[in-house]
Amino acid sequence: MAKRTNRWTEDKIVRYYVEGRGNGELSNYKPWLTIQDVPSTGRVHRLKGWKTNRIHHLLSDLERDYFYLLDWTEDVIDIREQYPLDREKTVQIAEKKQINHPVDSTTRTPIVCTTDFLVTIRKGKEILHIARTIKPHEKLNDKRVIEKFEIERQYWADSNVDWGIVTELDLPKETCKNIGWIHSWYHIEEKDIDLAFTLYDYIIDREVLILDILKAFDNHYACEAGTAITLLKYLIAHKYIGLDMEKPFNLRATIPSLSFNLSNKHKERLIK
Repeated sequence: MAKRTNRWTEDKIVRYYVEGRGNGELSNYKPWLTIQDVPSTGRVHRLKGWKTNRIHHLLSDLERDYFYLLDWTEDVIDIREQYPLDREKTVQIAEKKQINHPVDSTTRTPIVCTTDFLVTIRKGKEILHIARTIKPHEKLNDKRVIEKFEIERQYWADSNVDWGIVTELDLPKETCKNIGWIHSWYHIEEKDIDLAFTLYDYIIDREVLILDILKAFDNHYACEAGTAITLLKYLIAHKYIGLDMEKPFNLRATIPSLSFNLSNKHKERLIK
């Protein structure tokens, strides 16, 4: 799909607000920017969120990996990417701090600043928000980047929202890789869910290699090759089966390296 023009005008900004960009929660949220709206020298990603049940627009591999962690974390309730900041407030902050507010280089229109992630989390009985900006570590020495961050930091401080910067140094590499391996299989067809629980019962308490038992399952139930691996990913994504997320997942490990967390009562409720 072709990207749209990235030139900002007042009319375009008004149109984005009319479209509901930056509004809503969970499945109803619309990010201010989509992957079609911005030039990117790196890879971009469209991923369906587990918590939100909508497509998320992620503008880099770093954003994708941080999103994986958010989707995996139990305490996270909602994830809103490319979240717009009130332009009037950011302009005032920039003027007060004597920082040049970001503007379109052609039209000179002040740009609506965004925060990469506004996250809703549950902390005990409290529901709160945190704002996170994602940036490669090497960019933190760039004076202009730091100036923009100062506008963003002050904006969220004025809103009493915890704000922070996340770099690749903060992301657990193997955990992100493991979540990425299973992420697309959180949602499977309804008819396959019972088969996933059949796999659960088939492999529990076995002493064989994971890969061997998955192949045996496919043969025993006359499934297409690779079906059992897909079902295993579904079970891990839903945390019915656990593994050490901080280590590379190895299909040649034995079944006892996994943990089985699905009670019979929970299983019966899910199948109904």
